[in-house]
Amino acid sequence: MEIYLPIAGMSINFFVILGIGGMVGFLSGLFGVGGGFLLTPLMMMIGIPPAVAAASDSNQIVAAASSGAFAHWRLGNVDFKMGLIILAGGITGGTIGVQFVKILRAAGNFEFVMKVVYVLMLGLVGGAMFMESLRTILRSRTPGAAAAAAEVSEPKLARLFAKMPLKMNFHRSGLQTSAIFPFAIGTIVGIMAALLGVGGGFIMVPAMIYIIGMPTIAAIGTDLFQIVLTSANVTLQQAMVNKTVDLLLALILLFGSTIGAQFGAIAGKRLKGEQIRILLAIIVLALTVKLFLDLVLTPSDLVSLAPAKGGGH
Repeated sequence: MEIYLPIAGMSINFFVILGIGGMVGFLSGLFGVGGGFLLTPLMMMIGIPPAVAAASDSNQIVAAASSGAFAHWRLGNVDFKMGLIILAGGITGGTIGVQFVKILRAAGNFEFVMKVVYVLMLGLVGGAMFMESLRTILRSRTPGAAAAAAEVSEPKLARLFAKMPLKMNFHRSGLQTSAIFPFAIGTIVGIMAALLGVGGGFIMVPAMIYIIGMPTIAAIGTDLFQIVLTSANVTLQQAMVNKTVDLLLALILLFGSTIGAQFGAIAGKRLKGEQIRILLAIIVLALTVKLFLDLVLTPSDLVSLAPAKGGGH
């Protein structure tokens, strides 16, 4: 069943979009990630213009993350003070990122820059995750080593940031640390949200746990809180400045991902944590290789190098 996407400026099979949303939703439920870093490249692979893929992904992230943020708020897992500082950085970064997207699209370099950033980012994250998961699996076969690895100390970087200026007390997280790093990491994630259409949770949560020193459950709840508002800001600005938000596309993706996430959560209960992480790492690295090949191989049709007609022009 073909449907017309007005902002993307193209017709596409409804069930293909629904299937991609369902697949990413399944992976989100299985691995506990937002899935934005998988969804945008997959949409590009089926022909959605990169700018529309990124902006529409940000739109569906707002809806997808809202339910999780609300659930964590009810459980008291959101550090609003920390979240507002990160959000301030996210809005700053999102504003910068949207203007950066506008400049790149005008120059005709957006797709190339987007793919290069994706290759670097996914390669680093996937590689680090794969090595960490592999070490965990190997340690689990040695009881003594596993016990030693279970002992968690305060992150060294957390002590460093605690000595920086602009110190604040974050009672929910049990921290007294500088506001500089949370604002800076929020700015970086805001830029990524505009450029890549991702919520940034796969970077933000590890940063909050291993660098800032937040408790894991508080980091997850606070991250979801900032993702909703940062992505909402990016979506609004993308719609106003670049006119690249395809609401119909976002709604279909959201419907598919909501259903897929339920099945993913059920499947996730049957796997160990390190097994889930290494599977996610393999998927991320496979996607990295695909995007890298797209960059270095000569297109079969040189006409494809011309700027896309869709995407809000």
